[in-house]
Amino acid sequence: MISDLFKKAMKAFWILPGFLLWAAFPPMGEKLDVVFALAPLMWLSRRADAKTSAKRWFLSGLFFWTATLSWMPSIVKNGGPWPLVVLGWAVLALYCAAYFAAYGYLSAKSWRWARSGGYWRRLAMIFFVEPVLWCALELVRGRLGGGFAWNQLGAVAVNGGFGAPAALGGVYLLSALVILINGMIAGIVQRAWNRDVQGPRWAHPLETFLPFLLAWTVFCRSEKFLPGEGEISREPVRVALVQRNFPCVFKAQEDDPYAVYERLLGNIKALNPDLVVLPESAMCEFGPVDGLRAVSFSKWLASSVGASLLAGGSRSDETGLFNSAALYQKDRPLQVYDKVHLVPFGEFIPGDKWIKALQKLAPVGSCTPGNLRLLELQRESGEPVRLGVAICFEDTDSAQMRKLAEMGAQMLVFITNDSWFSNSVEAEQHAWQARARAVETGLPVVRVGNSGVSGTLSPDGAAAWLVGADGRVLVDERGTMFDRVFPADSKTPYVRFGDKPLVFAALVIFAVWIVRFALRRRKGRLIRYVEENGFEKNVS
Repeated sequence: MISDLFKKAMKAFWILPGFLLWAAFPPMGEKLDVVFALAPLMWLSRRADAKTSAKRWFLSGLFFWTATLSWMPSIVKNGGPWPLVVLGWAVLALYCAAYFAAYGYLSAKSWRWARSGGYWRRLAMIFFVEPVLWCALELVRGRLGGGFAWNQLGAVAVNGGFGAPAALGGVYLLSALVILINGMIAGIVQRAWNRDVQGPRWAHPLETFLPFLLAWTVFCRSEKFLPGEGEISREPVRVALVQRNFPCVFKAQEDDPYAVYERLLGNIKALNPDLVVLPESAMCEFGPVDGLRAVSFSKWLASSVGASLLAGGSRSDETGLFNSAALYQKDRPLQVYDKVHLVPFGEFIPGDKWIKALQKLAPVGSCTPGNLRLLELQRESGEPVRLGVAICFEDTDSAQMRKLAEMGAQMLVFITNDSWFSNSVEAEQHAWQARARAVETGLPVVRVGNSGVSGTLSPDGAAAWLVGADGRVLVDERGTMFDRVFPADSKTPYVRFGDKPLVFAALVIFAVWIVRFALRRRKGRLIRYVEENGFEKNVS
């Protein structure tokens, strides 16, 4: 009886890794937790069967994703029907936890292969299979079905000041290094718990020393791909960031929006900005971004502040409805970027272009994806600056930001409307992704959120956020910020090669699995043939 209760209580222990991993992200932000949070589960995968490993990983992953997505119910107060919101929260948490289960299953299966061979197989698991397998699953999660690239392990490393390797291999390389260190700790526990670990005893300390050496070497080598202060020679772009914090579905809070912006921009005029950036949906108050009211507002702003305007809104034509960002410049044609990476069940319902009735379920209407393009900011002094724009969830898409850098973007501008989840931790979690995009591309980032986090990021990930009088980051309060941003040309290896090295490494592992599976089947058929034909010779 007592032993049964103890065994059931021990199952709850496997929630602990999920709790530690959740604590590494906002709201707690205990970043150091990420280097050991998954070590207990990795130790389990090295000694348990695949099904047990998958169950424990799934349990921990479900706790992590349920807790880290706890901001989703906040959409209820903004008009979201609570049964659908709770269902969506549960389904998304279960879906993401399934990747944890997949890792636990495949890792345990691979360790079974490692235990049946020489010591080199163990080293291959520690330094290659475990890190690549985790990163490959993160990559699939970020791409499959539109992708949900949220809270990768590498995002913690970037926000902890160790983001340089992202310039070399993206946020996924950072995740690989995190898994490597977790595996090192799991190895220490394994050797202490079970002393019959294969391989010579003199080599076991190397499993502790080499992962640290490898991670440190990658970090040091990656720093050379980040632009130094001496490499910045272009004239800076003077940028004003305006965080008005209007409701997610726009309803004017004041009778005179011009007076609101007049107050917000009052201290900015004297600084003579080149560009004023407003968040996603800011122009919805003035109609379509290409309409007369929106253009009239941009002219008023240009006359009062003397700057170009970049702001988000919507537009429509005969091809569909678009979530857009428009660049308004004096005496120059309007430039519009239409969002490419739309949010499923937010900006469209899968299949709603064929089943028209589904379009009524989309909160903001059934949007149409646009085409990737750059916007060009013309300045009275200095050469033009090519802007790569990301709207809302697009700033989590490392592949899309890399493409903008390949196209020649010299500066990234992220605009988002986080007021759907106002007064929750979503805004801070969302902002954590932006640091990784800056380091990956080697480009400066300007980020403006509506009830979000606003600020600027340098190519090395250093951030200057909009803060209040008490020094705390402003999220659900209004504010304006001014900064000088230096355009750059992206030269990082990640922009040149993208995720190809990771995909190649994952394919190598997959090919080995296929060959091993084929050989095992061939061996099984041979054994059955011998048994059926009465041969007594043992087939090994």
